[in-house]
Amino acid sequence: MFLTKLHGSFPSFLFCFFVFLYPIHQAKAADFIYASCSPSKFQRGTPFQTNLISLLTSVAAAASQSQATAYNSFATGTDSASPPGAAVYGLYQCRNDWRADDCSACVQSAVGKINLVCPDSYAASLQLDGCFVRYSNENFLGRADTGLVVYRKCSSRTSNEDEFFRRRDDVLADLQTGTGFRVSSSGTVQGYAQCIGDLSSADCTACLAQAVGQLKNSCTSATAADVYLAQCYAKYWTSGYHSGCTAGKV
Repeated sequence: MFLTKLHGSFPSFLFCFFVFLYPIHQAKAADFIYASCSPSKFQRGTPFQTNLISLLTSVAAAASQSQATAYNSFATGTDSASPPGAAVYGLYQCRNDWRADDCSACVQSAVGKINLVCPDSYAASLQLDGCFVRYSNENFLGRADTGLVVYRKCSSRTSNEDEFFRRRDDVLADLQTGTGFRVSSSGTVQGYAQCIGDLSSADCTACLAQAVGQLKNSCTSATAADVYLAQCYAKYWTSGYHSGCTAGKV
């Protein structure tokens, strides 16, 4: 489904992709990265809206449980008693290195924002620095999606040093072998990558290969870069930039 993308200048949220401080604080988990909204809109007061409210409530509640996992998926209105077109599918995912309370706070923030950013949309996704929330009237759960790049950012600072390229390529090669959440470092270059929790190992590897290719081809000599695809993301940075993760933390 075509989604309208919003990023960077959205006025209601702090957009902060690269910051310069350690350690990580909960506030950064809620930093806005991007949102995608379907152009098709539902009518208010319909069964779909009722089910969407129920699903997002379930998302927020599940993430707040003390034993909550970093990934969870949901479906509402899929039973035979529901009218056609009322089903809603959704998920949340946190970075695997976040504590449970940070994950919960991030998901709560994302759920609160997604209807503001994408009012009455049949499908929407919202990526914060520490978590991701998505819903749709179409069942996307567990299905590979190798669509277009959703979001990409390349730093204005560049390097032409052979050592930088060698270290960066070492990190990206390691990230590409991940099958979930992976952190890597080589010299002054660090990075991490993550796939959506319901992807198979093969689909995750394929998604990360595409993300890494985008980082190399689109950001070339940038000393920090981030690429988000529909079902995975990868990023790297050199000393002086901060991504929200330190190598070896997982």
